[in-house]
Amino acid sequence: MFELRKHPAYSLLLLSATLLVASALAAPLAAQTAQQTRTYKRDLPAALVKQATIAEAEAAKTASAQVPTGRIEAVELEREGGKLIYSYEIKVPGRSGTEEVNVDAMSGAVVSTVHETPATERREAARERKKSAKKPKP
Repeated sequence: MFELRKHPAYSLLLLSATLLVASALAAPLAAQTAQQTRTYKRDLPAALVKQATIAEAEAAKTASAQVPTGRIEAVELEREGGKLIYSYEIKVPGRSGTEEVNVDAMSGAVVSTVHETPATERREAARERKKSAKKPKP
């Protein structure tokens, strides 16, 4: 009876099958790693970073878990309503506007999740410009 293991192409076939399975298993991991290493706009004032007990990377994971199909476009560390928060803008493919996820920089808890329409984003940007224009320059 013919034994496949003795055939010269057996080793090549076995190696090819092993590489195929390994690459199929590695693809989702590579996609996840690519998502985590994507860059996005960060506005993290050093004085506020020193006060935060939660690292931005940890807060980003928390925010991403709230909008799993989205991609972080920007983060800002700010004081809002007396709390130190990381405010994430997350874009969901196929949906207009962005999801804003606020994560408490002291506890890591989600403070709020709000959908911002393009009109809401424009009003908020205008408000931020006015606010920064009123601040005295050091």
